Amino acid sequence: MAASSVVCRLRFGGFGGLDRFCFGLETQTLGRFTSTTSAIKAQTENKTAKAAKESKTFQAIQEERREQAERSVLISCPSKINEKKFLDYLSKHGTINKHFFYNSYGAYAVVEFSSRESIASLKESTNIPAVEHEAAVPFKSRLLSLKWPGSQSSNHPMPKFKVQSPPSINEISQLLSEKDSIDEQLQCLTEALELTEENVSLRFLVCSLLRDIAGAYFPECIIRPFGSTVNSFGKLGCDVDMILDLDGIYATSQKKGSGLSLEYQVKRGASERAVTQSILSVIGKCVDQFGPGCVGVQNILQARCPLVRFAHQPSGFQCDLTANNRVAMKSSELLFLYGQLDPRARHLVFSVRCWARAHSITSSIPGAWITNFSLTVMVVFFLQQRNPPILPTLDRLKELAGPSDKCVIEGNDCTIVSDLSKITLQQNTDTLEKLLQEFFEFYGNFPFNKASVNIRKGKEQTKPETTALYIQNPFETTLNISKNVNATQLERFVALCRESAWLLQQKEILNQSSDSPWGFAALLLPSVTSGAGVKSRRKRKLEPASSRIKNLLDSLKIKGGETVAKKGSANSSR
Repeated sequence: MAASSVVCRLRFGGFGGLDRFCFGLETQTLGRFTSTTSAIKAQTENKTAKAAKESKTFQAIQEERREQAERSVLISCPSKINEKKFLDYLSKHGTINKHFFYNSYGAYAVVEFSSRESIASLKESTNIPAVEHEAAVPFKSRLLSLKWPGSQSSNHPMPKFKVQSPPSINEISQLLSEKDSIDEQLQCLTEALELTEENVSLRFLVCSLLRDIAGAYFPECIIRPFGSTVNSFGKLGCDVDMILDLDGIYATSQKKGSGLSLEYQVKRGASERAVTQSILSVIGKCVDQFGPGCVGVQNILQARCPLVRFAHQPSGFQCDLTANNRVAMKSSELLFLYGQLDPRARHLVFSVRCWARAHSITSSIPGAWITNFSLTVMVVFFLQQRNPPILPTLDRLKELAGPSDKCVIEGNDCTIVSDLSKITLQQNTDTLEKLLQEFFEFYGNFPFNKASVNIRKGKEQTKPETTALYIQNPFETTLNISKNVNATQLERFVALCRESAWLLQQKEILNQSSDSPWGFAALLLPSVTSGAGVKSRRKRKLEPASSRIKNLLDSLKIKGGETVAKKGSANSSR
């Protein structure tokens, strides 16, 4: 609808000088990300901010980011904006802490002020736009549009636009082939795919903007991101999963005392699910009718977990909003904790998920595919199985928890330790190359027909039901998070694990002397699984795995030989 694209506009007044700022990065990273390689170099230099955050609890980090988002605005800008004049104009309303520019259906700036009073001052000077032939919905959000009077000079420096999308498989393959070891390849892959500081900040800001809409009905509510945005395993371009948190309202209403008391009069629903559906239905309609930049709103209220799905065009994010899904938030905290305990966990997860997506084991479309969450849990389980274990079991994290960590949600014990300093890890020095090889061997020979994956116990358990793949939900222990996976998809996963494990043992794959992809990059080549898809099975007989591997190795030998020949010819000509 027309109203969804209308945003409030800022008008320029006087100008002055103001230093440049950038969101959470050191000085070395302020150069423009002109390529994926330079983006990776910039991320590797951002160590100080990460080290500071590692000393904080998961809850403390989320609250800090949420508070920063509430002091921030999102502004649509001309592509050739004069950054100095722009910041000078905004600084009239208060001190600017940080800012960055990015592209999504146009140029945008995220600006964080030092106080909320600055936001109020800025909104007071912002106008509702005049819309020809239509009527504007007068909702004053923190999504603004900059109106620059007159033409702009092109003599001023261009702002630095931050990368918000992941590199392609071809770009990844090129980057990895330049590394000197498989360990370096997997570390490089993580740095290329992981969420940047700016991207996470933008995600929290989108949640905060949506909270401004929901707050019209529930002033004390909070909209929190969960899943990939906060669990440390998020990839650039992943969706934003959100929770409409109403628990704080219920908690503050349970005050008991002697004598007289008052209660709010409220509507009553047939069940908690019915109330959730009703609330999300209303919020979804408000987002559709009044939320600037929110398009394609769908109310999916009959799902096991009712949700509102929409696209937020100014950020480029696909968003899913649920309500009171506290177990999902606890699962995010659990994965965050595992990711902080040992960096190899994150490197292995990013690598396995990249490998899985390259071969269509996972998909962005709902279906019988293995999900990223399932793969992440499978990696955690594998690391618990090492000798000595690299990651502790969920039961061990529960044992280390203090009284303040106690958490029971809908009868499910979700207690885990929040203080990382209480966790003592055993000394395991396995390289990433060895762990990758053994991951493929582990699941290439795992007894899926009778055993389940259980990170609470850290050992195989008998499957309680006859599904192809059974991965126990870490907290809702009666649920299988991989129930959607069918036998065909599991067979493809196992076959690919076996092929990849075998390939990593071949000297041709480990040969860095040719221009061909090597090491982990070679595992991303489509020829590894040529003909392994379901559709090709219907069309023709599946080529034996040994033949497919032989063809791949032959192609690598040929390319390698061609490279040597070219080099020899070049040397002789000199």
